[in-house]
Amino acid sequence: MKSALLISTYNWTEALELVLKSALSQTQMPDEIIIADDGSNDETKLLIEQFTQKSHVPIHHVWQEDIGFRKSKILNKAIAQTNSDYIIQVDGDCIMHKNFIEDHLNEAQKGVYLYGSRVNVLPDFVVDVFQKKKTNFNLFSKEIKNKTRSLHLPFLSKFYKKHQGISKKFRGCNVSYWREDIIAINGYNEDFEGWGREDSDLVIRMGNNGVKAKRIRYAAIVFHIHHKINSKQNFELNDKIQNETIKNKTVRISRGINQYL
Repeated sequence: MKSALLISTYNWTEALELVLKSALSQTQMPDEIIIADDGSNDETKLLIEQFTQKSHVPIHHVWQEDIGFRKSKILNKAIAQTNSDYIIQVDGDCIMHKNFIEDHLNEAQKGVYLYGSRVNVLPDFVVDVFQKKKTNFNLFSKEIKNKTRSLHLPFLSKFYKKHQGISKKFRGCNVSYWREDIIAINGYNEDFEGWGREDSDLVIRMGNNGVKAKRIRYAAIVFHIHHKINSKQNFELNDKIQNETIKNKTVRISRGINQYL
């Protein structure tokens, strides 16, 4: 089974540097790293080039023009460019625990997508974390809240059962899935523009197609770097699209990944 780590980013090199640093420090590496870039400037490009030279696995930078928040489109383009069987996805503001990739791969099973835990880095410590280039946190780290979520006890995650439907604990910044399950529903819905609902809509449609969900708490941990909330200008429209997905039990959408395959 070939695996890919998929990282979405947009113009925040300080955060992306720590995310990539944590990616190259994994106990088990993916077969490739793909960066889905929604129109960042050359500073991001240069940073990625630096890490490409350090990395023992290929790093692919998939970029599109910056004409607004189009995360669904860039993720589709990135997924279309890989032949990896299994995709582990994080946001470019989420530092990965050193066992992150290993944990996702250990729990991977056909017909299931996984969603992991997110620990928040406190606002007052973000600058300090950047200055120290810190990527390791634990139960006693002063920089984080939700401290119990930082406990790495993978055997406990075995007690979490797969289930139908989307959980309130689901976060699109820490999810993994089979590429074939994404292709089957035509990927992310590009009707979503602006912040919100593109990730939850994706897993709802996977669920409508028979894919079950499983939470892996106490494993597959990310540390989310605090930032200002993105503009929610389009949220009402995006929420309406997702509600239609739920109402109509939609599986496959028209504006999706098929444009790039």
